[in-house]
Amino acid sequence: MIQDTDMPVKMQLQAMSSASQALDLFDVPDCNSMACYIKKEFDLRYGSGWPFVVGSNFGCCFTHTKGTFIYFCLETLHFLIFKCSAA
Repeated sequence: MIQDTDMPVKMQLQAMSSASQALDLFDVPDCNSMACYIKKEFDLRYGSGWPFVVGSNFGCCFTHTKGTFIYFCLETLHFLIFKCSAA
């Protein structure tokens, strides 16, 4: 379920698909491996500069490039994906 986003629909679908694949490949407590897996997928498709946060309890504050942000939930985990904004 998408909580918030400004990503194009095609990129949203890619994010959720990659997250779903990561959930199939790794145990739920292994959030770091999931984040790294999804990051590699996005870096290959959309270039580098994509931080990923995966977990069930986290806070954050960031500035992102317009059109690159999504926050969604799958199963019991939350996924935060965005591309860093140039300083």
